[in-house]
Amino acid sequence: MKMTLVEAIDLALARALEEDERVVILGEDVGRNGGVFRATVGLRERFGPRRVLDTPLAESLIAGLAVGMSSQGLRPVAEIQFMGFIYAAMEHLISHAARFRNRTRGRLSCPLTLRMPFGAGIRAPEHHSESTEALLTHIPGLKVVAASSPRTAYGLLLSAIRDPDPVIVLEPERLYRSLKEDVIDDGQGLPLDECLIWRPGADITLISWGAMVQDCLLAADNWPRKASIVR
Repeated sequence: MKMTLVEAIDLALARALEEDERVVILGEDVGRNGGVFRATVGLRERFGPRRVLDTPLAESLIAGLAVGMSSQGLRPVAEIQFMGFIYAAMEHLISHAARFRNRTRGRLSCPLTLRMPFGAGIRAPEHHSESTEALLTHIPGLKVVAASSPRTAYGLLLSAIRDPDPVIVLEPERLYRSLKEDVIDDGQGLPLDECLIWRPGADITLISWGAMVQDCLLAADNWPRKASIVR
């Protein structure tokens, strides 16, 4: 079935909630309103307010609550409404979530997933168009992945939720509704620790992530000879 990236996220979240009772979704407006981008539409009605939780407008609280939940056996999927608001949550991510496994010598892990929109392209104001993923990728203990299509959004999100350690899932705002793709709700995740090769080629290799993968594919279409696309 063809769907947008934001619809694929909603589909993956519904499957995760259905297959594992430990999964809990939390964030600002994710419940009654279905999220600022409507990525959680219908989930509160389907799974109830105990598993899809609206939080105060407090990113520090969201991250801290997710860390606490994960340490007690739950698998929280927390949403930061825009990447520009991640800074208040960094203390919990860097000092706690990323260190749980080593700090406890493997006795505890921190299976939390943190979703957030990132990047420009929708003419949003300050704090709503940032791409500061480089900060997160330099933190030992954190995995960071970026969706680049509806199919990758579905697969990466499912794998992130199932992972025993903290995973940051970045969702390009520009692609939320600008691209449709066939997505099969088969529960199959995508690897979190390797690149995806979109198109094999012979002349050059283009490496990108997020919304820019689609721009690279467009550039490759206009290249006189075939190019490899690696994400």
